[in-house]
Amino acid sequence: MSQRIEFLSDIPRVHAIQRGEHIAVQCEGRTLTYAELDRRAGNVAGLLAQAGVKPGDRIAWLGRSHEAFFEIFFGAAKARVCLAPINARLAVPEIAFILQDSGAGLFFVTPEFFAAAQMVVSQVDRPVRLIGVRETCDGFESYEALRDAAPPAEPAAPVASDDVLQLYTSGTTGLPKGVRLDNRNYASFLELRTQVEGFDYGSDDTVLIVMPLFHVAGTNISFSGLAAGGRVILLPEFSPAAVLRLIEAERVAHIFLVPAMINMILQAPEIEGADLSSLKSVAYGASPISEAVLAAATARFGCGFIQFYGMTESTGAGTFLTPSEHRGELMRSCGRPWPQMAVRIQDDDGNEVSVGEIGEIAIWGGMVMAGYWNRPEATAETVSSDRWLKTGDAGYRDADGYIFVHDRVKDMIVSGGENVYPAEVENAILGCPGVADAAVIGVPDDRWGEAVKVIVVPVADGAPEPQAVIAWARERIAAYKAPKSVDFIDVLPRNASGKVLRRELRKPYWEGRGRNVG
Repeated sequence: MSQRIEFLSDIPRVHAIQRGEHIAVQCEGRTLTYAELDRRAGNVAGLLAQAGVKPGDRIAWLGRSHEAFFEIFFGAAKARVCLAPINARLAVPEIAFILQDSGAGLFFVTPEFFAAAQMVVSQVDRPVRLIGVRETCDGFESYEALRDAAPPAEPAAPVASDDVLQLYTSGTTGLPKGVRLDNRNYASFLELRTQVEGFDYGSDDTVLIVMPLFHVAGTNISFSGLAAGGRVILLPEFSPAAVLRLIEAERVAHIFLVPAMINMILQAPEIEGADLSSLKSVAYGASPISEAVLAAATARFGCGFIQFYGMTESTGAGTFLTPSEHRGELMRSCGRPWPQMAVRIQDDDGNEVSVGEIGEIAIWGGMVMAGYWNRPEATAETVSSDRWLKTGDAGYRDADGYIFVHDRVKDMIVSGGENVYPAEVENAILGCPGVADAAVIGVPDDRWGEAVKVIVVPVADGAPEPQAVIAWARERIAAYKAPKSVDFIDVLPRNASGKVLRRELRKPYWEGRGRNVG
């Protein structure tokens, strides 16, 4: 067998041979060597075979970050099975929709979500086996017991078109879509990561993962660290104090943070006196960073900062802004394309527009998704026949090829690195007593980049209390999607076809800012 890492499933096997006793994953004091990771992944592949899971099937994960995630992921990859991690911050009905949609028959859950998982499976119209990771209770089988009892399975030869990861992203209709990322996408990622500053980790580097493993940032940073043969440390719950402690104690070299996290770390009392000298790079993305925060962070962290712009549908790839490019007007840019990737600004017909002209940002290359799971129409709307991926962001390109994000075509809100779609929030709010109509927008927020605001048209009898509207939404959708504030208006501005003119609603809140998104 080749000792080259071409596909993700090669990572544990190759490093088990080359550096088997080195730590691959560390979490809350527990460690997993590359040899142990490879062995346990083989057992998981056997477990899946015993359970009747076939190539192309999905299995699901709901939980905090844990080393078992990688045992299960790599075991599934060895068996040509696709793992679908579910956003643990979602509400039970949202999780149930995703589990139903995925078709997964095995559901791996960490103890914090046992109660939620039991409610979820009661809403799914097929039998689902609940498998408890680390602990168990009534209704759950023990993951560790099943894994250790399963005979190791011989890894199946990977097929380029096999889906390996299915990450769900919310849709403008409020229904999440499963983004199919296949072996071809990640073969391209593994080839290009060493050519992209911020992903070019070494075998002696320690990489700290604070992003959740249901996000492409969490998985990609992890995969890059493991592909390099480095040590990946998982921090299941973000806290500035814990991040600073781990950087110092574990000599962390690389970390990915959303700008809101960077700002929180800078404000933490523990920043005083913290030893951050081990850091080689801090990558960030999901929203731009303010110049003031970046200047303070660069001075205090003492390392280069790299911005990434991409989306789940592009396996996280798109553009990147290197440390040396964080200067002057380029601070407003999200950088230039990855090697072997292309980014263009196009009009409504898909034609590239001129330098400086605003249009929709589109991405092309080997990391563009295989498609949406069971959503051929949505796939066709998002990816053209010649494989250009519409991002939904409006922007422009300068004469040197740098991309600048101007606004969002699809109205998506990014709050603290989480994507929030207005239609989904509006669907949750409409029906609230006292609400006749509603529109959701993102407004500037110094901590989160953007905050969710709902503009409510009250019924004739009088406006509801703002907190009642917020509470109503929080009962129906994840807390991070619920509005943080409520304003009232007599009538919503709409165009001739009845579509709400969100740009008009946003305008007064973004007045005087250099960009119209967070």
